[in-house]
Amino acid sequence: MTLPLFATTRSGSFIHMKIRNIEGLAATDFEQEVANGARFVFYSYCISLLVVTLRRTSDVYFIPAGQRRSSKGWPFTTVSLVLGWWGIPWGPVYTVSSIGSNLNGGKDVTEEVMATVAGHLLFEEVQQTRSTPKH
Repeated sequence: MTLPLFATTRSGSFIHMKIRNIEGLAATDFEQEVANGARFVFYSYCISLLVVTLRRTSDVYFIPAGQRRSSKGWPFTTVSLVLGWWGIPWGPVYTVSSIGSNLNGGKDVTEEVMATVAGHLLFEEVQQTRSTPKH
């Protein structure tokens, strides 16, 4: 199952993000998982090319209860450590910011994802109501 998740950038435009690690779960399962301590997070990374520094985010990851959020962030931290420093002047600044965020478990977007899930479930309910013949 793939739920579309939209986020806004600093400029106010929308971007589409995928949710990873939700295979086998239905939208109705998310509420129970989150109540048990599961979280939805994304990670940041930085790539620099001397005078150009790119700061990006990963897709959203579902982190089950009991699993460390920072564990999924290691690939993004590694990219920042290797490729982030080299841009002047923002490379070091964005690299430190990305690494700090990832080591603290990434950006928690559980509330935003759950709002999207609630909207999806409501949409499904309305569609079922409309397709049911009335007597």
